[in-house]
Amino acid sequence: MPITFYQKIQAAKDLIKEYLAKYPKSAVAVSFGKDSVALLHLIREINPNIPVIAVLADTEFPETLALRDKLVKEWKLNYKEYNFVNNGDPKDCCRSLKVEKFKEALKDYDCWFSGIRKDEGTSRTDFQEVEERGGLVKVNPVLNFTEKDIWRYIAIKGAPVNPMYEKYRSLSCQKCSAQEEDETLSERAGRWKGTACEGGECGIHTQSLR
Repeated sequence: MPITFYQKIQAAKDLIKEYLAKYPKSAVAVSFGKDSVALLHLIREINPNIPVIAVLADTEFPETLALRDKLVKEWKLNYKEYNFVNNGDPKDCCRSLKVEKFKEALKDYDCWFSGIRKDEGTSRTDFQEVEERGGLVKVNPVLNFTEKDIWRYIAIKGAPVNPMYEKYRSLSCQKCSAQEEDETLSERAGRWKGTACEGGECGIHTQSLR
């Protein structure tokens, strides 16, 4: 029997509670995209003071930075940001520079929460709700949410949304995002469009961060 939307929310909260209890040294990573905003809203209902980390490039959309400022102020986030320079090469920038910054950001934590979902693209279908690499635990509470579930959750909770979703279905930085009108393609089809990394992963969910 398919799990309902509200059962998904409860299951996500139960998972968050379980791993916050197991790992007091935990943080939640955000990009200020729709999925991480939904996750952040969920997790703050359980622990509003959880450390929030973001790794952002110098090529983020101004709208993304404006949403960051809004959430940090209005949600009173326990927030720390790490920055890197986007050199325009996805294999070097996202899979190396960004990964190294994530390693720095997570060095003092035993567990981190991520807003990835299985149905975003073929590269994520085999991901698990709880993963461990190099002694660092990663928890994916909204893994089984659909794209529609995320938008529904945001609408119900009245959470702020990055206005760039009016133009982009999947949102990264200005250099790595492309408009994709073909809805038969995966949600992440516009990521790194025209490169060998098109629709793929930046590396933080596939490489060891220890």
